[in-house]
Amino acid sequence: MGAKVTREDFEWIYTEQPHASRRREMLEKYPQIKKLMGHDVRIAYYVLLMIALQLGACYMVQSQSWGIIILAAYVIGGTLSKCMQAAMHEISHNLAFGHKYPNWNRALGISGNLIIGVPAFISFKKYHTEHHRYLAMDELDPDIPSKLECKLFHNTFTKAIFVMLLPFTYSLRPFIRRPRPISIYEIYNALAAIAFDAMIYYVFGFKSLAYILIGTVLGAGIHPLGAHAIAEHYLFQKGYETYSYYGPLNSITFNLGYHWEHHDFPNIPYTRLPQLKKIAPEYYENLPYHTSWPKVIFDFIFDPDLGPYARHKRPRGNVDPDKYKDD
Repeated sequence: MGAKVTREDFEWIYTEQPHASRRREMLEKYPQIKKLMGHDVRIAYYVLLMIALQLGACYMVQSQSWGIIILAAYVIGGTLSKCMQAAMHEISHNLAFGHKYPNWNRALGISGNLIIGVPAFISFKKYHTEHHRYLAMDELDPDIPSKLECKLFHNTFTKAIFVMLLPFTYSLRPFIRRPRPISIYEIYNALAAIAFDAMIYYVFGFKSLAYILIGTVLGAGIHPLGAHAIAEHYLFQKGYETYSYYGPLNSITFNLGYHWEHHDFPNIPYTRLPQLKKIAPEYYENLPYHTSWPKVIFDFIFDPDLGPYARHKRPRGNVDPDKYKDD
C-alpha cells in the first residue's frame, strides 16, 4: 500500500492570509501595478478556438474503437477540458469583458463550459470567490479537503486514488460542505450543458459524447494539467501556503501557474501577470515554486509528508460569509 502519510491533522495557523497585506504593501511601493488591472477580451477568441477544436475531435472519434477513444480523451479531450477550465477560471473573475459587463462574462463562461460536458462554470465562479475571500479558513474555504478525505487517502496507494478522484472531490466538496442556494444562472448553465450534450449525441453519437466526458474526468485527475489543483496550496515547503508554477504549460493554460501573483491581484488578467512579477521581483523571487506539474503529482503520491492533511487551516472566528453577495 506504500508509505503512510505522516500528518494526522492540518497545519493550523493564526495569522491572516498573506495576500491581502502583500497587496496593500505592493500597491504602496509600486502604484504602477494599478495599470495592469482590468481585462483582456482576447481570451474570448481562444474560447471559440477550443470549442471548434473539441467539435472537430468529436467528429474524428465518432467511429473509432474504444481504445482510441480513451487515448484521445486523455491526450486531446483532457488537455482541451483543462485548458477550458483554466479559461473559465479567468472568466470567473470577470477578466474577459470587465466587471461592467458581468452577463457577457457569464455568457462566455457558459459557452466555454459546453465542451466539458457537465455544468460547472457558474457554480465554480460562486465558490471560487469564497476560496479567495476565505483562503484556508475552516469550513469556509471550499478548496480544503474534508476530514473524510484525509482519513481515506492516507498512504501511497490511496493518494494515487485521491488524485484520480480529484474531478469529483474538487467539484462536489463545496456543495457538501456549505451548499448555497442555486441561482438562476446555474440553471441556465445546466440547461445549456444538457442541450449541448444532446446535440453531440444526436449529431456524432454516443462515442463522441463519451469522449468528452471521459476527457473531462481524466484531464482533471492524473494528467499534467490536472496537477495544478495540488500544486497551488498543498504544503510542499513548510511555512508557505501558496505556490506558483513557472513552466511551459502556462502557455496553454492562460498562465494558471502564476498563482501567488493571481491571489495577490485577482483583478489582473493572465496576460499581465508576468509583468507583475517583473515590476515587483523581490516579492516573488524568494518564494518556493514549481517547475514541473507532473513532478507535483509524483511527489504528492510518494512523499509521506504530503497528503490531504498537508494544508494550512485558519480558525473561522466571527466571520459572517452571508454578508457578501455574488455579482
